[in-house]
Parts: sequence; structure tokens; C-alpha cells
Amino acid sequence: MAEQKKLVEEITSMEEDFAKWYTDVVKKAELIEYTSVKGCMVIRPYGYAIWENIQRILDGMFKATGHENVCMPMFIPESLLQKEKDHVEGFAPEVAWVTYGGSEKLEDRLCVRPTSETLFCEHYANIIQSHRDLPKLYNQWVSVVRWEKTTRPFLRSREFLWQEGHTIHATAEEAIEETERMLNVYADFCRDALAMPVIKGKKTESDKFAGAVSTYAIEALMHDGKALQAGTSHFFGDGFARAFGIQFTSKENKLEYPFQTSWGVTTRLIGAIIMTHGDNSGLILPPKVAPIQVVILPIAQHKPGVLEKARELKERLAGFCRVKLDDSDNSAGWKFSEYEMKGVPLRLEIGPKDIENNQCVLVRRDNREKYFVSLDELETKIPELLDAVHNGLYQKALENRENRTYACKSIDEIKQVLEEKGDGFIKAMWCGDEACEDSVKEQTGVGSRCIPFDQEQISDTCVCCGKPAKMMVYWGKAY
Repeated sequence: MAEQKKLVEEITSMEEDFAKWYTDVVKKAELIEYTSVKGCMVIRPYGYAIWENIQRILDGMFKATGHENVCMPMFIPESLLQKEKDHVEGFAPEVAWVTYGGSEKLEDRLCVRPTSETLFCEHYANIIQSHRDLPKLYNQWVSVVRWEKTTRPFLRSREFLWQEGHTIHATAEEAIEETERMLNVYADFCRDALAMPVIKGKKTESDKFAGAVSTYAIEALMHDGKALQAGTSHFFGDGFARAFGIQFTSKENKLEYPFQTSWGVTTRLIGAIIMTHGDNSGLILPPKVAPIQVVILPIAQHKPGVLEKARELKERLAGFCRVKLDDSDNSAGWKFSEYEMKGVPLRLEIGPKDIENNQCVLVRRDNREKYFVSLDELETKIPELLDAVHNGLYQKALENRENRTYACKSIDEIKQVLEEKGDGFIKAMWCGDEACEDSVKEQTGVGSRCIPFDQEQISDTCVCCGKPAKMMVYWGKAY
């Protein structure tokens, strides 16, 4: 087992340096590779396979709620972007510009898509005339570019993959309902596919999306006690419609402005999976999105019948799970470490004695528990164990969040908790004044994450100014 020990030691422990641990995992599990383009990454096949599974599940959820996929251009003329003042101001610092087409200088420079509201608005203005044309429930799977100063694989890169939903409705009520519905889709996905608990809530005015009336978000807590915004959903009101001259004839034969939403998640979710579930041996992947759900490792594979049985099992398991057989000549110890590093939920070991006894050994990645299972029961036992891995991961993540969530009634209490307990979610009351929101961050280092839908009365007064409180807010340090 010396090889296994050596391989695992190559990962910095998360207790020693969490940031280095994260970088080690994404590199050594072969999720990404750096490139000569600063702030951009190659998503390698194993990393991209995780994204494909995320995409496949979410796309099915979108289609089940009536959405259709479209694809907008990568480039946005500056003149088009300028039509919505708040929106362009919000994105200006992160925009990359194309100023030449070939050797010709462009009269109207082109923005490389940071998000696509303006393109959808231009399209809506061309295709919507009547109430019969509404609603339009669209989504697209694309990459976007935002010129970030500080980058980290998956969490913040200059180009990243995402989906962006864009819908347009006849009434504000319909649009608000859509905004909330899609936030719930994201929360359900995080729970059911990523085994990741999230807090659902509304962003404060200072933290909402540029051009939105209101922004809703799901917030998750990572191993190190930092928060990560895992998805957002925005209600735009009719502001974009007015800026772009989008109108429709209502049932009463009057010209009206429609109401819009947008919502999105990104490859940042892969970073969330790593930091929610990983350990000092590498990744631990939730079974629903794991590229390999079961890896078959033949033990003493040089002995007669072992590889034949392993191949037979692979063919059988392929009917109900994503399975890989590693019949390479690497040692068993190396293979154990390799697939632990890659976070494969279940390991199936089969050797000569197992074949004699018509059994195999199944090992869970999340807690390393071993099960001796009859080969006749694999069709029922493997799905059961995959569900058990998912549930175990969810419960562990939930316990981590609950154990690192603290109710505080004053600034001093927040400081004391952070000093004694370390980072986590702080639940504290707020008066609604932006000056107090800013002051909390300046004094403690924690910013507002969201105003949760599930409100609690921690106290009657604002944690900062002592005036009557209007709402409870989750605060935290964030990625």
C-alpha cells in the first residue's frame, strides 16, 4: 500500500491549506489544466463529464417546466448594450471588447457576451406583437466572458460555461412566479443531484443583479465555512422591455409592456461539489453526477477466470449504472488511490475467492464501508448503495452547515464567533439600511448573503445600529 500512501500525500490537507487542497484536487483528479490564456482553463474529459451530467439533469428539469433551448450570438454591439443604463454600468468593469474585425477597425465595437439580456430583448422586440405570443420560455447553454481580476478554477474564471434562462410574460405576477419557480428548480437540483443543502432567499438591494428589480439566490456553505452562491434568479419587471421598445397587444386590445426574468447556474457548481464533499484523499462525487458510478477492480487479475468474470460484470452493470472496468497492469493499491482521488462513489472488488463464493466486495467512497454482496443481488444492492452514498453526503453537508451557523445579536458577538469558531453562516437581524449592511462587512468581514424566505426573529433590533429590525439576514465570507 506504499503507492497509495504516496499518491494521497500529494494532496495538501484541507486543514493545512484549504485553497491549496482545492487546487491540488482539481489538478490531480484531472478536472482541469491551465492554459496560456490567463484566467482561462481547459476542462478535461473527467471534469467535462461532470458538467455533462449536470447539464443533462437540469436540461430535463427545464424542459419539464416548458422551456425551450435557443442559442444567441457571442457578440453584442456596444450600441445595443448601452440601451439599458443600469445593466451596462453593472457589467462595464468585466467586459472584454472586440475592436477589429480582421484588419478593419469596427465602427461599433463588439462586447464578448458577459450575459445575454440585451440580445434576447432585441429578439423579443422582433417576434412579439400580441398576447398570443406570450410567454416565451427560453434557455441557452453557452460560454460567457467576464474579465475577472482574481481567478480560481471553476469558482471564478474569465470564460466559463453556464446556462442562462430568459423568459418574458404578459404580467408581473407571471414573471415573479417564474422567478421563484426556477429558484426552486435549482434548490431541488442541488439537493437531489448534488447532495448539497442550500439556503433560498432574496439578495439585498445593493447585491442584486444589474438591471433587476429583485434577485433571488441559493447559498451553500463549503467545508471551510465560506459561502458560495450556487445559482441566481432575477425578476426584471418591465424595465428592459421599456428600454428596448418591446410591446404587445393585450386581450383588451391595448399596447402593454411585458415583464421579464433571467436565471442561471455555471460550472462553479463543480467547485461547489469539490468543496462541499471532498476530503484529504480527493474528490467525493454525488452518484447522480459522477461520470463513473461504479469502478470494477479485478484482484489478482492474472489468475484464471478473474478478468473474464470482471468483464461479464461490467456488461451486466452497464444496464443500470455508469461503470468502468480497470484491467490495466497497475497495482491494486494504485487503483484504490486513483479512484478514491477521482471520487467514484462505489468500488467493486472481485478476486478468485470472491468468484468461488459467488460474491464481490463493494466499498463506499464517502465512508469507506465494505459490503460482501452476492453476485445475484447486484441489481438491487448497487442502486441501494448509490442512494445511501447520496443520502450520507447530504446529511454530512447539512450537519456541517448546521454546526457552522451561528445566531448573533450584536457586532461584538459576530466578531467573537468568528474568532472562536471560524468562518460560517451568521444569522443576524437587519434594519434594511444599506449603510448598516456596509458597516457590518467593514467591521466583521462578513457580507450579506441573502434574506432567507424562512425568517427567524433572532432579536428585535438591527445587529449594527440597534434600531428596530425588519428582517433576518444570512451573513458570511464568500467565494
